[in-house]
Amino acid sequence: MTDLKNRTVLITGASRGIGAAMVRWFAGEGANVVMLARSGPSLAALSDEVAQAGGTALALEGDVSVWADFEHAVSQAVARFGALDVLINNAGVIEPIARLADSDPAAWGQAIDINLKGVYHGLRAAIPVMLASGGGTVINISSGAATSALEGWSHYCASKAGVLSLTACAAKEYGPQGIRVVGLSPGTVATEMQVTIKASGVNPVSQLDPSVHIPPEWVARAAGYLCGDGGAAHEGVDFRLRDADARAAIGLPRD
Repeated sequence: MTDLKNRTVLITGASRGIGAAMVRWFAGEGANVVMLARSGPSLAALSDEVAQAGGTALALEGDVSVWADFEHAVSQAVARFGALDVLINNAGVIEPIARLADSDPAAWGQAIDINLKGVYHGLRAAIPVMLASGGGTVINISSGAATSALEGWSHYCASKAGVLSLTACAAKEYGPQGIRVVGLSPGTVATEMQVTIKASGVNPVSQLDPSVHIPPEWVARAAGYLCGDGGAAHEGVDFRLRDADARAAIGLPRD
């Protein structure tokens, strides 16, 4: 795993769940963490928590689906810390779960704006900055839904399939110039999203026992692993945390 001390890491969807776990983990490793999310109060509380633990975090309220918000976040990261070394495109939504014929077009489109266009905005904002400094790492949070069709999840499956394609395209275009772009597919994680999925009662994922979901801290460790030499083998593709060998590689239980 690479030395993350004084590296600048921008994490989207940072106010809760996987994003908040990543904020705590990277700050604990000595990184300068830039947090971007729509929930200002939650970000402020997390920023205070990080500071009390001796870490460094910059809280920025913004919406990844809005290009100007993401552009501003990247510029603020550079202005405050002098560089942007790692971008983690984590922000994503599962709501509203509905079959296609029952779905609300506006809500379906909003999910695409957050889950897919938000990742594009991150790549578009970060890549020029990383090129100027000689390289960097982008981790796009993916899902098994990128390659599977699941009832009620057309918005989520379609957006995650798009993210996987963006990962491949960005790696092809900028990998030779020192920018590593990888996907991270965590499997099911014990977050608020799983509560929403469980309550929907739709498709097999909602029937899973909560005990099978991994803790978000595991995903944070996986992201750290991908920032180091371990990420080289996964450029342009998803690192699948459900795979036993993948877990073993970062020191997690195989099952």
